[in-house]
Amino acid sequence: SGENRKIPIPTMDPDVETLADDDALAGDGGEADRFEAEAEAELLRDRFRLAVINIATSEGKKAGMEVAGPVIACIADLAFKSAEQLAKDVELFAQHASRKSIRMDDVILTAHRNEHLMGKLRTFSQNLKGKEPCTGKKRKKTSKKDDNLTVI
Repeated sequence: SGENRKIPIPTMDPDVETLADDDALAGDGGEADRFEAEAEAELLRDRFRLAVINIATSEGKKAGMEVAGPVIACIADLAFKSAEQLAKDVELFAQHASRKSIRMDDVILTAHRNEHLMGKLRTFSQNLKGKEPCTGKKRKKTSKKDDNLTVI
């Protein structure tokens, strides 16, 4: 039928740190590390998905709309896949520049096909730089000669 059915959306406990017991990790070092990494990745996916679900639900309420469960699940999956691709692109840009760390310029570069987004990212970056604490660099001292000048 054409009626909208509500689909329960899974929630998770934000205080959960790991998904596995220490006993489950008792294998050889490589297998245990791989299992732990997979569990951590799954936890991150779940938390990301939950955040997107909360945002989509909240924005729907603000607009006076109820967003169907399958739509929210689709949005969450698309957002996660987009974030994964963004992470890969940013990593490649940093590697291309022979760096091991990612800089804001790398993030801005990922938006090169979307001028509006690129402009927003640049503005955001500049605002962050303006809020950074002083780096401790010394300013040049003005000379006594400059202090005695009178501006007319």
